[in-house]
Amino acid sequence: MSATSVGIGIGVAMSLAEIFRGMIRPREPPPAVVALPPAQPVPNESRDHYARMRAQLRLHEGERLRPYRDTIGKLTIGIGRNLDDTGITRDEADYLLIADILRSERDLDEHLPWWRMLDPIRRRVLVDMCFNMGIGTPGGRGLRSFVNTLEHIRMGRYHEAADGMLRSRWSDQVGARSERLAEMMRSGQDYP
Repeated sequence: MSATSVGIGIGVAMSLAEIFRGMIRPREPPPAVVALPPAQPVPNESRDHYARMRAQLRLHEGERLRPYRDTIGKLTIGIGRNLDDTGITRDEADYLLIADILRSERDLDEHLPWWRMLDPIRRRVLVDMCFNMGIGTPGGRGLRSFVNTLEHIRMGRYHEAADGMLRSRWSDQVGARSERLAEMMRSGQDYP
């Protein structure tokens, strides 16, 4: 699943839960060879089982939203997710990517509301840069430290903005990414 296939863009009103409903769902156990009727019918047994299992593991593992080293030195995050041995799935990576795209768009809305008036290609350039550097602060770090470049973009001076992008320390750090984004800013055309 890609960001474009789930409709990321201006005016998307779906929450991440709506986008990914059922995407990361526990698999049903395989059917038993011999099915014995339960002693008592338990209609919500599966749902209750996973709710209780999550609560139990959260209690035992704790919950950390930043990576840390566990008691045996494994890089871990969340509720005991061993990143060294397990990593993440492609679906989980897409989920995180879309969450980060939406966060970048919210940051742009809050700090550079004029960005929504740009054409779609130039909006993508700003989202990409914000995703890469964070929104930052004027005179500090991150996208907002590009004070002159952002003013050129806001005023429609895209050639000057592209030149400013390429003269930055960020351009030296990210190489081909900055060249591609600067050309998209300059031309308003997508990359090949």
